Amino acid sequence: MAVERVTDTIALFDVDGTLTAPRKKITPEMKEFLLDLGKRVVIGVVGGSDLSKQKEQLGDDVFDVFDYSFSENGLLAYKGHEMLAVQSISNYLGEDKLKQFINYCLKYIAGIDIPVKRGTFIEFRKGMLNVSPVGRNCSQEERDAYEVYDLEHKIREKFVAELRKEFGSWNLQFSIGGQISFDVFPLGWDKTYCLRFVEEYKTVHFFGDKTKEGGNDYEIYASDRTEGHSVESPDDTKAICTELFMK
Repeated sequence: MAVERVTDTIALFDVDGTLTAPRKKITPEMKEFLLDLGKRVVIGVVGGSDLSKQKEQLGDDVFDVFDYSFSENGLLAYKGHEMLAVQSISNYLGEDKLKQFINYCLKYIAGIDIPVKRGTFIEFRKGMLNVSPVGRNCSQEERDAYEVYDLEHKIREKFVAELRKEFGSWNLQFSIGGQISFDVFPLGWDKTYCLRFVEEYKTVHFFGDKTKEGGNDYEIYASDRTEGHSVESPDDTKAICTELFMK
């Protein structure tokens, strides 16, 4: 018997910790689940990483699996294979301010004493900067170890507090997510940015794991426009979706 698709409802998903283990690739079982779910309800993905990393984790067929793909919080937005919009932080800040901010971050990172430092401490993306005290080139083992160290010593939390003091008048937002980094973007360019592209849907469900205040899923999870679901793992996501959409 054919399943009738609900077309006035969309389910949006974070990536790390929601559809995949942090920075890991989606499992074949989860992809199969999403393909089945997409027959029942409109689905979309919204992550902080750029499109290449989104494809790295979810597969090159991301535009075929999801009805909507929002990378960098929706600053690069696709409906199917059609690009809807793109936005740039360099245009927003201007090169002088951008250099000033990056230089401050690099000096601050140079002064932090942590167990290891690797490479790519600041990753420039279209709509944001991703800042990592340990460096994005660390191995998975080093990434896991840093996450534990950061939880104890609050390296990222203290870093963000200093940036808020130094650049408080710039209307920037700071969002700690994942294991090793935090995002920096103009106020309002959090994951709620993507909601402007799904206004036609009566109900918007959002699933994410960093839903506490300060986490990069918090704003969209707490938005009046969404029904937020806080998850702890991809298995948790599947269980909640099954209960909501597959009975």
